Amino acid sequence: MLATSAMVVSLSRVASLINTPTPFPRHHHLHLPTTPSLAFRPWRTNKITDLPLPRQGKPSKHQVSFSFSSSSMESPPEGYRKNVGLCVTNPSNKIFSASRLDVPGAWQMPQGGIDEGEDPKSAALRELKEETGITSAQVVAEVPYWLTYDFPPHVREKLNKEWGSNWKGQAQKWFLLRFTGNEEEVNLLGDGTERAEFADWSWMTPQEVLERAVSFKKPVYEEVLKVFAPYLGSPSEM
Repeated sequence: MLATSAMVVSLSRVASLINTPTPFPRHHHLHLPTTPSLAFRPWRTNKITDLPLPRQGKPSKHQVSFSFSSSSMESPPEGYRKNVGLCVTNPSNKIFSASRLDVPGAWQMPQGGIDEGEDPKSAALRELKEETGITSAQVVAEVPYWLTYDFPPHVREKLNKEWGSNWKGQAQKWFLLRFTGNEEEVNLLGDGTERAEFADWSWMTPQEVLERAVSFKKPVYEEVLKVFAPYLGSPSEM
């Protein structure tokens, strides 16, 4: 009789556990709309043997467009705004990332538009100063081709209204820079020539940068960090 009662209690306990929902771990949520799929478009190819090429096969949900080029000044794909991206690292190979004022919870690496006739490298150093106040930095490497992403519809409408344009997205040249100054140099008000864009900043690992990026920029970030991996430590750490 005791054995039968114990069995009933045990089965009741199992049923209770099965019907109890399992809590999910806490994550950082950016509360941004999902991104439409971005088709892979190899606009131009050059033989680049020392850099990884996009994987072939079935397209993933989020993909980035690549415009391969060996020249920084070669034109990007038509319909995309020319832009520079800045991967700034400290001596510990942590990456500078900042949270946007206009999108709470969204973190990104600094970036900005290239002025008409401006060299991308010059634009990179100018944007770094304007957005972060940093002037003590050395250019270490460059992704030698354009990386292109599309704006989600609501972002495209907002930015094109602000810019008076009709860009589909941005074509970026990415630079790896080594920060050589003191952290007191960082000033999110920038150099005062442009309005502030960031609310906070932090040094992050490559994985943390990816985790906190908005979804439509993640494919570009993945490619950038893959190209710069030899300067950031072992790829396994990413």
